[in-house]
Amino acid sequence: MYTKLKNELKESIEESLAKQRITLDDEITFEEPPNPEMGDISTNVAFTLAQKLKKSPVEIAENIKQHIRLPLYFKKVETKGPYINFFINYTLFATKMVNYIDSNYGELPEKEQRILLEHTSANPNGPLHVGHLRNSILGDSLKRILQHAGYKVEAQYYVNDMGRQIAIIVWGMNKFNLKLDDDKKPDHAIGEVYFQANQKLEETPEYNKEIDDILYEYEQGENARLIDAFEKVVEYCIDGIKSTLKDLNIKMNLFKWESTFLRNGGVANVLEKLQPFTIQKDILYLPLEKYGIDKELVLRRSNGTSLYVTRDLAYHQYKTKNSDISLDILGADHKLAAKQLSIALDLSDNRPPEVVFYEFIDLPEGSMSTRRGVFISVDEFIEESIQHAKDEILRRDLDLTEKQVDEVARIIGIGSIRFYINQISPEKPITFKWEEALSFERGCASIQYAHARACKLLSKVDNYDEYEEVICDYELDDEEKELIKELSRFTEIIRQSAEERRVHHLAEYTLSLSKAFNKFYKSQQVIGSEHEKLRIKLVDASRITLKNSLKLLGIKAPQFM
Repeated sequence: MYTKLKNELKESIEESLAKQRITLDDEITFEEPPNPEMGDISTNVAFTLAQKLKKSPVEIAENIKQHIRLPLYFKKVETKGPYINFFINYTLFATKMVNYIDSNYGELPEKEQRILLEHTSANPNGPLHVGHLRNSILGDSLKRILQHAGYKVEAQYYVNDMGRQIAIIVWGMNKFNLKLDDDKKPDHAIGEVYFQANQKLEETPEYNKEIDDILYEYEQGENARLIDAFEKVVEYCIDGIKSTLKDLNIKMNLFKWESTFLRNGGVANVLEKLQPFTIQKDILYLPLEKYGIDKELVLRRSNGTSLYVTRDLAYHQYKTKNSDISLDILGADHKLAAKQLSIALDLSDNRPPEVVFYEFIDLPEGSMSTRRGVFISVDEFIEESIQHAKDEILRRDLDLTEKQVDEVARIIGIGSIRFYINQISPEKPITFKWEEALSFERGCASIQYAHARACKLLSKVDNYDEYEEVICDYELDDEEKELIKELSRFTEIIRQSAEERRVHHLAEYTLSLSKAFNKFYKSQQVIGSEHEKLRIKLVDASRITLKNSLKLLGIKAPQFM
């Protein structure tokens, strides 16, 4: 709705300029004045016209004001120096907003483009660890936002079943009879066998030749027992990873196996397309010097086997055929590899992917001091977060039953992980701090608490959802105006987040909305006030928008806290 207001202002300004026979070469931009007394929406269009018209921006701004026709939801326009400031008619706008917002609020018109979004894609040789968290959470949240913005989105996990790690596990289980611990979660059990097998390799490096032989034989695809052994290991590990993703409220549409593209001829096809550009010596490689990259792209080993990148090229060829947009979530350390991949895809007449690169998560020393190991698994991290949330709930004495404490702690704990990661631009590294992530004042819990507050208030009202259209017939207080304006921005934020592929815009907005609602909640009487019906509708509109925002971030909105 906020976008609609700006579009109407843009049209009014263009009409004003047309009346003066002035053409505008640049786009009209808007901003929010620093002080509400200066208006709700402002433009500096007079600056952009000053050089062209050879007039002062102050004079131009005044002339635009004199010729302007105000749209319906504005009550006045003022100039402040070169700025043109517009004031919303909140009596009309509040009536529109509280009756407009429903459970589908924020959804954009359906688009034809199909997006194939790949994220997580961790090697199936152990559990997901904290280093995977940002990839998984950004990918899933972006999928949700893009779907709400009207795109058809399929999320895929690319399963690396042909990697050396899987060969090491199969080798260790066969050669040394290493067993999976049935008492452990599948992915953790696989990770333990992988660790034990690697110890054997470190003790006797000559065994690496046996790993090479296993990889070669698996790629040939003729040994049914070996193929079955690889598949069982990978499926067992993926079952555990799926369980972790489910705990994080993440669901994949498809797990696409890497070997598929070797067996179905995809690898051979893409290598054939690249043949005019490659050089065959001991290895097959693609020289990239002319593209400003010193490192060549090796496509086939001396023994004729393919590499991960070769299969990845075939996978992206599949993406080209089965989507309109390929979107990959990758760590910042993959920038060179992504550039090499893009060049090879261009040369093979395939579409390079859009890539969202992210920096990594760091845990402060001692933040999980009870966990000792090479890495911290996501399962451990979730457990730690839920325990921190439970401790905070008990400290606050929120008058909940033991069952409710456990339920809310889980919702807050997982929500806090997702929100803390989502709220920071992917280009920035994250140092995860529990006291910030679980803050009831400025973290995800504060947003969930605002939603619970709205639910509790509405539970005291009979059949509020059956109210007929409510009309605002009074001058709103500042807290009501601020909340109305925040609510109106939701659709614009969805569009921005989807277009820029940036989740943090929505996270920042959701926190801002919860703050506006909490200010309103504390300052305005709702039940029993003379404006009860309008304010109840405003509370319900806030509840819906908070719930929708949290859902798009992959976070549950509790009804009590």
